[in-house]
Amino acid sequence: MDCSPVSVEENRLESLTSWDADWSKLRVVVTGISKTGFSVADTLAELGAHVVVVAASDDDEARANADTLKIVGVQEVILGQDTSWVLPLVDGLPAELVVTSPGFKPSHPLLAAAAEAGIPIWGDVELAWRVRTKAGRKTAEWITITGTNGKTTTTTMVESMLQAAGLRAIAAGNIGTPILDAVRDPEGYDALAVELSTFQLHWSESLAPVSSVCLNLAEDHVDWHGSFEAYAADKAKIYENTKIACVFNAEQIETERMVENADVQEGCRAVGFTTGVPSVSMVGVVEGLLVDRAFIAERKDSAAELATMSDIGDLVPRHLVANAAAAAALVLAYGVTPADVRLGLQNYHTGDHRIQPVASSGGVLWVNDSKATNPHAASASLASFKPVIWIAGGLPKGVNFDALVQEHAKRLKAVVLIGADSSALASSLERHAPEVQVIVTRAEGGRHADADTLRGDAVMAEAVGIAASLAADGDTVLMAPASASMDQFSSYAHRGQAFINAVRELLESQASADKES
Repeated sequence: MDCSPVSVEENRLESLTSWDADWSKLRVVVTGISKTGFSVADTLAELGAHVVVVAASDDDEARANADTLKIVGVQEVILGQDTSWVLPLVDGLPAELVVTSPGFKPSHPLLAAAAEAGIPIWGDVELAWRVRTKAGRKTAEWITITGTNGKTTTTTMVESMLQAAGLRAIAAGNIGTPILDAVRDPEGYDALAVELSTFQLHWSESLAPVSSVCLNLAEDHVDWHGSFEAYAADKAKIYENTKIACVFNAEQIETERMVENADVQEGCRAVGFTTGVPSVSMVGVVEGLLVDRAFIAERKDSAAELATMSDIGDLVPRHLVANAAAAAALVLAYGVTPADVRLGLQNYHTGDHRIQPVASSGGVLWVNDSKATNPHAASASLASFKPVIWIAGGLPKGVNFDALVQEHAKRLKAVVLIGADSSALASSLERHAPEVQVIVTRAEGGRHADADTLRGDAVMAEAVGIAASLAADGDTVLMAPASASMDQFSSYAHRGQAFINAVRELLESQASADKES
């Protein structure tokens, strides 16, 4: 019999599959102390584990969180960039488990040390799945959503459809409510709409959702994963162990291949979604109607109406239709009715910073899509408008912009570049759209800093002013950066709000000037 320490630890971890399992005195290192790390440490302390938290942050918020965690029973909190690189002991002994926050790359020295020592590494989602079942509390089914783009929209659509069916449901995971907070809700939920990033999927092994989807796949987060192939492999994990339906994008063969290669539960179906006319076992669009040819008995020669385009919204670009079709397939697999799908879409609000019309003045439409943090997302926005004055740039995350520029060069009237270093995007524009006017904001250089919170606002005000000087009747000014925001803004939401504020101030100033004249 193998009685090595690693074998014993692994056997114990295998038994930890419910809240009521014996988690007491399990030695755990938790990385991170923000929303995810805090929820992990708080949960483990409640379970009786012995926890040490390690975080690079050492600001007021981190120290306040540390104080709270110590009150609830966390053994030790170690803060500071220098100390976050070292794998600490717990109770003077090596950890039996590391639970990591998504921001820590697999190559991070602490995680690399854990892997080398044979210490299992989980993410918060893996922990949440294992503790989801508790005596006396409702156990929710999970509907899981990933993709390079459209995750949040599809997840919140699923939430709205489930709630329209009268179910107690919430969107959680890589969106809003931490998954562990949702799982620990005293009353419990009927279903969870769980948005999962590749970071979270990378550290997840045990999930068995009722239905799952990878909405699309494009180059993103190569800096975290190390390669596009590794990124795609983590996305594909969304389908593993699915019980009822693996939903795939019928317009992107890569997602169908993921389903074909997935190890699913017996009886699980492959269901496609499309923005065109659906084949059998798909949800799609016929003559302006969202229709189902997957979950009806007569699917071989007919389709059931789910909703109209007006049920989805006033401004319905193609990718929003795709999101609605995917969401419908996911909830129909769960057992929601077509009437609930329609009502869920009617109740749904797209949300801020996602192809959000901000203003229309002088025949010019101003649109905020700050959530377009990569080329694939920006492509969906650009495809919806023409001609476009495009405000773009930011932190590129190691991606290539050539395909994006090549695809949309003909719809670009001008480009206004923001970002601390948008040289990669500028180079793509020079090569593939040489006739398009490109203007770089003077405030381009320099990172956003807490001590200078107006810097990003000043950058955006300048960009909006330049765009206004170029715009004419029939144009759309689209802020879809195709890059992350953290070089000049605190978040994509800050960037989007800066755009909204700048547009409103500009139009108010113009209106005031017109009155005076």
